[in-house]
Amino acid sequence: QVQLVESGGGLVQAGGSLRLACAASGRTFSGYAMGWFRQAPGKERAFVARISASGLSKAYADSVKGRFTISRDNAKNTVYLQMTSLKPEDTAVYYCASSLNVGHYDYWGQGTQVTVSS
Repeated sequence: QVQLVESGGGLVQAGGSLRLACAASGRTFSGYAMGWFRQAPGKERAFVARISASGLSKAYADSVKGRFTISRDNAKNTVYLQMTSLKPEDTAVYYCASSLNVGHYDYWGQGTQVTVSS
């Protein structure tokens, strides 16, 4: 069992920055790849970024590439999403999730709201 809690969401002006954090409980955090997803009202949940268990491999959706950075601190059982140059279309509830096996996310956080004003 892994429990995930996101934090750091809020209201920000377009062009601004925000840093999300996802704190994980459990004894196996270092063995999980981690991902960030987002969901806007009326839309399906979309992939944002992922990071391997080691932290050596990262990937991003084209829509955020060059603007968002995912990182992790296994000693603190925490994964981060640094968001810069935010756009109104980034407005969504952001979720973190853990993945023990490639392509399958086993545990999800409760989500944190990010609102970008124009």
